[in-house]
Amino acid sequence: MAGGEEGLFLLQPGTSTFRRFTMADGLHPYGYLPDGGVPPGQNYLKVLSVAGGPPGTVFVGYAGKPPAAGQVDCDGNWDGPNPDPNIFKSGDADKVALQGNGISVVHYDIFSGPNVVPAEPRGREKLCHILRIAYSPSNHSIWFGGNHGFAWGDANYAGDPTCNGQRSCSGLIEHAHPAFNCWSDESRSHVYYCTDAYYGMSVLPNGDVWAAGANRSTLFRYATYGGDFFRAQAETEAPEGDTRDRFDIWPDLVSEPNYPTPSERVDDNVSDMAAMPDGSVWISSFNRGLANYRPGELLEYRVDRVVDPSGNASALERDPSDGSLWIGYRWGGFARLNGNSYQAYDYRVLGPDLMVSHISDISSDTSQGHRRILVGFSGTANTPGAIGVYDGN
Repeated sequence: MAGGEEGLFLLQPGTSTFRRFTMADGLHPYGYLPDGGVPPGQNYLKVLSVAGGPPGTVFVGYAGKPPAAGQVDCDGNWDGPNPDPNIFKSGDADKVALQGNGISVVHYDIFSGPNVVPAEPRGREKLCHILRIAYSPSNHSIWFGGNHGFAWGDANYAGDPTCNGQRSCSGLIEHAHPAFNCWSDESRSHVYYCTDAYYGMSVLPNGDVWAAGANRSTLFRYATYGGDFFRAQAETEAPEGDTRDRFDIWPDLVSEPNYPTPSERVDDNVSDMAAMPDGSVWISSFNRGLANYRPGELLEYRVDRVVDPSGNASALERDPSDGSLWIGYRWGGFARLNGNSYQAYDYRVLGPDLMVSHISDISSDTSQGHRRILVGFSGTANTPGAIGVYDGN
């Protein structure tokens, strides 16, 4: 369980109390200096995301350290006027495994080192907030959805603090994104890349992965191309106007190759994705409801009129027992969609306290020999966070 600044929490079978893990136990929410050392200054812990991996193992995503007044945040600090390693090396992800009474930790330092990216010989530090993680057992891959794009990781990576971002020893490739050019303001004074907030990550059985952010979605055909990240990236990042693998689910008012101004953008604000057995993917938006999509083909838009009429959908999960879709809403309640049957679970089922809590994630669990659906409720100022467990049919 992701516990924010409180750390990482674990509930083991046969127990009723969560165990808490922090940096004192080995969590490593920051990368390494070139010599393998620790960045100077006070390190920052905030667990944002957790994904189950092999038995006894999870992958944990962190937030980058908030900048002090006058500092550039972790997304742009590396390229800012005064780079601070305590900021630009913060965040990233860990592989955490149970070991005796404690944990073992391997850190994924999500950046590219010197001379890895030809256009950026100094190196590249962009991803720091890891918002969503997806594990792919079919090809031992981890997908990290971040603030600027998404990255691939080797689930079997053993770690190397002195690697300094070289692909031969970093256990990852960073990063790709279905980005496009847009105008910074209505006067069209500056063009920049529109790409942010990759909360949408869902792995297909063959190992390809759907990825989506605030602006666009893509089907990243990593496994189809035999594990060739860069061939898949070439499709996702094709030149402007080539949108065969860069999908605008809730279309902007102008389309590529035109550049939208802020008033012409209809940002998708994707919150999660769930790949389905029929080859489609369900996509949830923080403010636009749901969409059912197949590459290049919109199948359906849907907004819940019972639980959350405003369309604030925040989490999705495909039920492994029957292929139905579980939907979490940002301001209370969740639902199950099975074909044309839609069942809402609101305050009448769960009580009023949880219904004011944001549902941040839904996961399925089959580790105990039967399917359970786990619903993560984020806390509010007056309500603690909680995990809901559904084990019915």
